[in-house]
Amino acid sequence: MKIAIMQPYIFPYVGYFQLVNAVDVFVFYDDVNFIKRGWINRNNILVNHQLNLFSIPLLKASQNKLINETHLAIDEKWLKQFYNTLEFNYKKAPHFEPAFQLVKKVFETNHQTIADLTMASIREVSNHLGLSTVFEQSSESYPETKGMDKADRLIRICQLKGIDTYVNPSGGKELYNKVYFKEQGIELFFIENKISGYRQFDTNFVPGLSMIDILMFNDRTEIINMLNDYSLI
Repeated sequence: MKIAIMQPYIFPYVGYFQLVNAVDVFVFYDDVNFIKRGWINRNNILVNHQLNLFSIPLLKASQNKLINETHLAIDEKWLKQFYNTLEFNYKKAPHFEPAFQLVKKVFETNHQTIADLTMASIREVSNHLGLSTVFEQSSESYPETKGMDKADRLIRICQLKGIDTYVNPSGGKELYNKVYFKEQGIELFFIENKISGYRQFDTNFVPGLSMIDILMFNDRTEIINMLNDYSLI
């Protein structure tokens, strides 16, 4: 069995879901510090056929707060504007209606924190795609590991779960050492994402967008094929 541990992002890009798809257990790292100007509450969609950043409003967001302590400040005005933006720019996309309804389901469920909202977005997409990955939260399942050094905490979570294979995004190559993990009885792998383009209307492909964009233009089979396009090294 394989496990991954990652901060939750709002409707993250396809590479995030490749990581979800690559493991049996995915732990949301919700009790670590919030990152301002990161991808926890922000992502990109198409607006006028160009990359455009949207940002979920938060209440007094601070890097001194944990993700699960950071509260939402979404009001009806913001939500209506966000829906209007999606509808105006994606109405003619081939899978607009199911994708739009999925987004609405996430936002219209009562969430108090950005952790709740982001985790819901990932779970709903995973359910929609039929992924069998089991989701957990570090704050609920492994609270005793809080405060440990980065690598040691990841290793301890693996040990507590009884899983000896940990998969990390490729960006962690400079942070985590395979030998150190091996000495603790854990095999460390890095996921190499292979991300190909897809048709977005009749314009040039814009990469690096939220899963919202992928859901608008691709059916389940096409997305699953994308999620399987990775390697572990």
